[in-house]
Amino acid sequence: MANIERESMEYDVVIVGAGPAGLSAAIRLKQLNSDLDVVVLEKGSEVGAHILSGAVLDAGGLDALIPDWKAKGAPISVPVKKDNFYILGEGGKIRLPNFLMPPLMSNHGKYIVSMGNVCRWMAEQAEELGVEIFPGMACSELVFGEGGELKGVVAGEFGKNADGTPSDAYEPGMELYGKYVFLSEGVRGSLSKEVIEKYQLDANCDVPKFGLGMKEIWEIDPAKHREGTVTHTMGWPLGWKNGGGSFVYHLDNNQVYVGYIVDLNYKNPYFKPYMAFQNFKHHPMMADLLKGGKRVAYGARAVTKGGIQSVPKTVFPGGALLGCSAGLVNLPRIKGNHNAMHSGIAAAEAAHAAIKDGRSGDELVAYDAALHSGPVGKDLTPVRNVAPMNGRWGILAGLTLGGFDMWFQTIFRFSLFGTLKHGKNDAQSTEPADMHKPINYRKPDGTLSFDRLTSVSFSATNHEESQPAHLKLKDPEVPIAVNLPKFAEPAQRYCPAGVYEVIREEGQDPKFVINFQNCVHCKTCDIKDPSQNITWTVPQGGDGPNYPNM
Repeated sequence: MANIERESMEYDVVIVGAGPAGLSAAIRLKQLNSDLDVVVLEKGSEVGAHILSGAVLDAGGLDALIPDWKAKGAPISVPVKKDNFYILGEGGKIRLPNFLMPPLMSNHGKYIVSMGNVCRWMAEQAEELGVEIFPGMACSELVFGEGGELKGVVAGEFGKNADGTPSDAYEPGMELYGKYVFLSEGVRGSLSKEVIEKYQLDANCDVPKFGLGMKEIWEIDPAKHREGTVTHTMGWPLGWKNGGGSFVYHLDNNQVYVGYIVDLNYKNPYFKPYMAFQNFKHHPMMADLLKGGKRVAYGARAVTKGGIQSVPKTVFPGGALLGCSAGLVNLPRIKGNHNAMHSGIAAAEAAHAAIKDGRSGDELVAYDAALHSGPVGKDLTPVRNVAPMNGRWGILAGLTLGGFDMWFQTIFRFSLFGTLKHGKNDAQSTEPADMHKPINYRKPDGTLSFDRLTSVSFSATNHEESQPAHLKLKDPEVPIAVNLPKFAEPAQRYCPAGVYEVIREEGQDPKFVINFQNCVHCKTCDIKDPSQNITWTVPQGGDGPNYPNM
């Protein structure tokens, strides 16, 4: 396969990923110079098919990019009217008064949106400006120049057999070259992971930290619907040892986004994040809301939560990391789309200036500087200690100290704590199974809670079964030889789509099975595997979930 001949195309800027960061970069480039050749490559079957976000949108990024977005018909029409925050016990709840929350936590002036639909609209705006957008084009390889700079990507390779050899229908794809290549793949993108390692972009930052976000769309009884209401909870069923919490957003058309984020630094390998989410819906507050309604969609994806101290160097020879590829989510606000847009704008402006000066293939140092000194840095700096506080002292102490720290910085513009470190990464946080006990979870009732395979069917996930598995094991022996005896092989529990199984048949050794067809591309396995033995890569273009309104 190393001697494959491919056709090539040259652009000024090649952008991998049609999320808010990549599309913002594309739009801004064409706004600055309509003659620039810009291409956006999207692995989903259409723009928005792989977009999953809460989402309450801070429109600041969009205001900077397309000030007249309302007049242009952006699908952003449900302003937040009410903000609730509850601490849950198993049977009750305590509401925290809004005045206790730092001002930056307020959702006043924000909008409940489907980011999938927002990205579809942004793609239309980009195409009107002359941006070329190719959905169904997974970028499977990086192409480097003679000087070690990133030169381009391989996109659109189809038709490999399960063993990786070309089938009769094999298409080698194309090499797309750019003066600069922007990687805006979202969380834990495979190409971003590769360039971070190659160029040691994480040499001077803290370890990355992540959560697993799971989301459902429900159609509920109109009598219970409160358009514009935003609710967040913490506590039950995670308790105070595991970090995370829920979001419940009332959008229009009697629909509600119901979601749960579980911090992936949990210790107990028997813990099942998916079941914690399903149990959450049985809390009296949620059961009452959802009773009589029906679920219409499900999805999951990892969320970055390390904060600004975990953001790697975002530039390297020939390219840049944008949005969640760099880790720009504001954890306590549970928002990252605005920062993704700001990063796209800043990267575009740096690339435009470089190309105007006749440069290519070098480091866009102006982008990295703008990211830290501009809106993104100002958004992430005051909240930088929330995640490490939660990790060190638990969610209750983290809530108290984090709230104090955010208030103090709001008033005095500095932190008494400085900048705290995270310590272990999420894989290292997993403890041996003999230190914990298995957890008995409520059996899904098929009304409020559901098994994983049923949920996957609500994500419209599909993978061509004859292709190579896109979930790669560095060492096929590790799951059974190492992870099973030491950690009770947690892959069979942390995956929210039931991809991994340990099969035990009488008289035979246990067998580790990867059902890659179920994968919803959340990337949790790449993050949480305690042996760091699983690498998530892209399947062939168009495969994976097909989210309608996530």
